[in-house]
Amino acid sequence: MQAVAIIPARYASTRFPAKALADLCGKPLIQWVWEAVSLTGLFSDVIVATDSLLILEAVENFGGKAEMTRSSHASGSDRIAEVAANLDAEIIVNVQGDEPLIDKRALAALLDAFRDPATRIASLMARLSDRAELSDPNTVKVVVDNRGNALYFSRAPIPHDRDGAGFDRYWRHVGVYAYRREALLHFVSLPPGELEQTEKLEQLRALENGIPIRMVATGYQGIGIDTPQDLARAEVLFKERIP
Repeated sequence: MQAVAIIPARYASTRFPAKALADLCGKPLIQWVWEAVSLTGLFSDVIVATDSLLILEAVENFGGKAEMTRSSHASGSDRIAEVAANLDAEIIVNVQGDEPLIDKRALAALLDAFRDPATRIASLMARLSDRAELSDPNTVKVVVDNRGNALYFSRAPIPHDRDGAGFDRYWRHVGVYAYRREALLHFVSLPPGELEQTEKLEQLRALENGIPIRMVATGYQGIGIDTPQDLARAEVLFKERIP
């Protein structure tokens, strides 16, 4: 089962412009992500998909591989699909360009979900242990069925513990996705759905169109970097974990 990892890296990020090139402990952020994914040994290729010549040149300077994509893409899924359309790989994994500590075990478990031929899209979820995150709309929650397929994603607390019985099996969505190539190309061809536009969660487009998303439990929590403040916190974490 050949798998390729594609890392979308847009230059004009709204909250943190040029964050892919931001310095993190002496390297650009995108280099940490590319190296972390490459060192897993799980992928036949690791490609940065970008709309910026500056990012392209930075990746090539550290020995990575990058491809230019259109600047008009509305999402990272659209960006990686442009690259995936010209690949032969069966599985395409979308690793966000702000996940420098992406975990090999999490990615291996994600790929393992495709041993089931029914799996078309898979993603990660982690136990939500911080109760403050439950009401935080920036933390996306997910509920699953008995097979592990997503029933719904929401920025609201789901499920709602109506009787206050102490329900404690909440899951937070970790935004790393894997697709069968044809499922990715089909997904990006679909128009945005009503639920997707209401919650501002792209993955709801798949559920609205009857495409199941297999959720894989992981201990990896993710440290997505969306602001300069997130980068400062990541630098502290890096100094603790990386010699």
